[in-house]
Amino acid sequence: MHFTWEDRRALPGAGLISELKLAVPWGHIAAKAWGSLQGPPVLCLHGWLDNANSFDRLIPLLPQDFYYVAMDFGGHGLSSHYSPGVPYYLQTFVSEIRRVVAALKWNRFSILGHSFGGVVGGMFSCTFPEMVDKLILLDTLVFLLESNEMENLLTYKRRAIEHMLQVEASQELSRVFSLKQLLQRLLKSNSHLSEECGELLLQRGTTKVATGLVLNRDQRLSWVENSIDYVSRELCAHYIRKLQAHVLLIKAVHGYFDPRENYSEESLSFMIDTMKSTLKERFQFVEVPGNHCVHMSEPQHVANIISSFLQRTHTLPAVALGLEL
Repeated sequence: MHFTWEDRRALPGAGLISELKLAVPWGHIAAKAWGSLQGPPVLCLHGWLDNANSFDRLIPLLPQDFYYVAMDFGGHGLSSHYSPGVPYYLQTFVSEIRRVVAALKWNRFSILGHSFGGVVGGMFSCTFPEMVDKLILLDTLVFLLESNEMENLLTYKRRAIEHMLQVEASQELSRVFSLKQLLQRLLKSNSHLSEECGELLLQRGTTKVATGLVLNRDQRLSWVENSIDYVSRELCAHYIRKLQAHVLLIKAVHGYFDPRENYSEESLSFMIDTMKSTLKERFQFVEVPGNHCVHMSEPQHVANIISSFLQRTHTLPAVALGLEL
């Protein structure tokens, strides 16, 4: 496994070093890097159906003596789709992280994960606890909880299989759109995105063809429950006990954690209480103004908090609107 350095020259964007490609059995994983190659490494993990561009406005505000690598998960952004017939599971995304850090020769690093990226990063941090120094969760829960886990487990698995078969059966040539059409579709289904942030994601999430633009993402990813494991409270508590990392959980006031309605507050309370009692001084919780994509739309609301945490200053800055638990 190795990275191809697409361009070692300075690229547009403060501190951006290069675009990277990692060879994997099904193609490649794409990534982009900022900061100092000699600095402490930070792996940045984007949200569901987003891509590495979601960190373009945040990372330039963070300490530039760190080395930040933002990867596109398989089937997202500029990364290859999984082979036909091969489904996307949480465990396969976790294994992608292991492939990337092995190629980068990172033995210990920090994770900055937004939404789905935080779920994947959280599972990696429990599976390989000795490798993760700090875990930063941006408007996400480290695990998604299911109070009726045993009853619903087979239902989720069945739906995942049926959904993949339906998508494969209806597979058509990639539809071509104008930028305006794609932006309208994206903003309609993601009310928390501004037009500027939507355009930023589409820059990396589309490919230009003769008659317009086609989406890069794999159609099999259209149902998020396919690639997320819902766990019981008992299993969640067991996983959290495995964490060795310091954990920072940032919640946006107008954000959300779980695709199911009327579930977030209960899950959040349980998660905070469990991490606080288990991790003690290794856990911090902060609430900030903004929506689910606050790190894109208003990155200044989280940049100082993340910077202090990365620099091992665990007393959060006074400008943070929220509280440390």
